[in-house]
Amino acid sequence: MKKNFKFVYGPVPSRRFGRSLGVNPIPLKTCNYSCVYCQLGRTRNFTNQRRSFFKKDLILSEIKEMIRMFKDEIDYITFVGEGEPLLSKDIGYLIQRVREFTDIKTALITNGVLLMHKEVRNEVLPFHVISPTLDAGTERVFKLINRPFEGIQFEKVVDGFINLRKEYDGEIWIEIMLVKGLNDNEEELKRMQAILDKISPDRVYVNVPIRPPAESWVEIPDKEGIEMAKRILKNAIFINIEEQGSFEGREFKSPEEAILFLTRRHPMRLDQILESIKGFNKDELLESLHKLVKEGRLKRINYRDKEFFLPSESKFS
Repeated sequence: MKKNFKFVYGPVPSRRFGRSLGVNPIPLKTCNYSCVYCQLGRTRNFTNQRRSFFKKDLILSEIKEMIRMFKDEIDYITFVGEGEPLLSKDIGYLIQRVREFTDIKTALITNGVLLMHKEVRNEVLPFHVISPTLDAGTERVFKLINRPFEGIQFEKVVDGFINLRKEYDGEIWIEIMLVKGLNDNEEELKRMQAILDKISPDRVYVNVPIRPPAESWVEIPDKEGIEMAKRILKNAIFINIEEQGSFEGREFKSPEEAILFLTRRHPMRLDQILESIKGFNKDELLESLHKLVKEGRLKRINYRDKEFFLPSESKFS
């Protein structure tokens, strides 16, 4: 009998982490940013207050069960959430326990705001990889692109990254999202590189918004902007390509459940749904897709001449 997983999903294909087992310790769209490019839509629960959202031992039991089911298929156990995972006060406990029962590599994908606090940095030290976001070189652009919770200052966020580098023995992989007209100009890119020089990350990944963004006006930089970024952002890895690979569906009881769960975290194209969700055949998936759209539980969004599907509860402009 299939178990209904609420906090753990995958393994899913990741452009950075291979086959990634996702761990979500927070409710949908709970964040201290409301980024203009977010694939999950605008932030609903806008907060900078940490708390325990779910019973941590339930999350832990799901991680253990998924490892039992898919151990040989997992490259990373990735704490990512449907918003900002460091808002969960249980992160430290969860990563400590996970490191006790598995040798699979672990990663944290975070906007990095709360790393300005020493106690939070101490909590995340057991991770093998920490991947914070840096989308700006100035306070002005920071506010335009990330739209942070009131009182969050860009300088303090950057200081948190620099202090993490001093205290942390694992790898820091900075992630940058380039948005046309916001952070793709020469001045901003040079300021970002100056900050990167201070952080000394192990890797820098540069993305562009290939999935439907929270704001309809968000666009991918033009070719000239991308080429400028490649010249200025030294040694950065540009990964503005679509994922390839399969999305695990065997842990779900029905194709409807698999589609809703996966699209809630990752807006998916039709070909991704039909070709890459394991555990169900194409006819089952197509029938379920039509049913979910007809019932109003799933909606279509056209972006960059492609059709994406995501749950109707998602908040997009």
